[in-house]
Amino acid sequence: MTTMRTATPLVQIEHLVKSYQRGGQVVPVLTDITLDIARGDFTALMGPSGSGKSTLLNLIAGIDKPDSGVLRVDGLDIAGMSESALASWRAANVGFIFQFYNLMPVLTAHENVELPLLLTSLSRRERRERVELTLSMVGLSDRMDHTPNELSGGQQQRVAIARAIVTDPVLIVADEPTGDLDRQSASDVLALLNQLNRELEKTIIMVTHDAHAAQQARKLVHLEKGELLHEAA
Repeated sequence: MTTMRTATPLVQIEHLVKSYQRGGQVVPVLTDITLDIARGDFTALMGPSGSGKSTLLNLIAGIDKPDSGVLRVDGLDIAGMSESALASWRAANVGFIFQFYNLMPVLTAHENVELPLLLTSLSRRERRERVELTLSMVGLSDRMDHTPNELSGGQQQRVAIARAIVTDPVLIVADEPTGDLDRQSASDVLALLNQLNRELEKTIIMVTHDAHAAQQARKLVHLEKGELLHEAA
């Protein structure tokens, strides 16, 4: 046990249910999910395609809302928030990392990382300092003026990670962050995520199909057909 863990989990999920309407049919996606994720943990969500792991990640990140059940993040009932309140909460509290980076192709690495800060009250100088520090943390100080097409896949993902952490979020969610990378680049990204978790005490929830990637996490959560099978520490 590390000192960063507290008695109250960062993420509290109780009897969560989610379904989607497809034509005239209701398709169940998550069934009666109950799960706690500790503050400062690194959790991997695993399961076959269609198991509901990305849906669960989106619910935790406030991108989608459950049909029923309890969903609290840092003590807040995010399932009960309005859409505008949820958008503000996401911007301040959640950092997103995607499989295909989602960088703006016409912007430099510096400008891509700065994007979330444009919604804050930071001055231009403060934004510049924050971006430069964050790009330095991910090892890209010498690439900040490069656009995405001038960077390798691994470098683009590190820019995406810098963008995810530049606002100092309470939670980082990563959806298949190594899925589009070669083995070495994937190892570098996983090492960086581990560093963020252990040194900066960032809580990370990662969806992955890759057993090697999942092994880097502190806890594994297995889903199948919308049900929580088991957890492994």
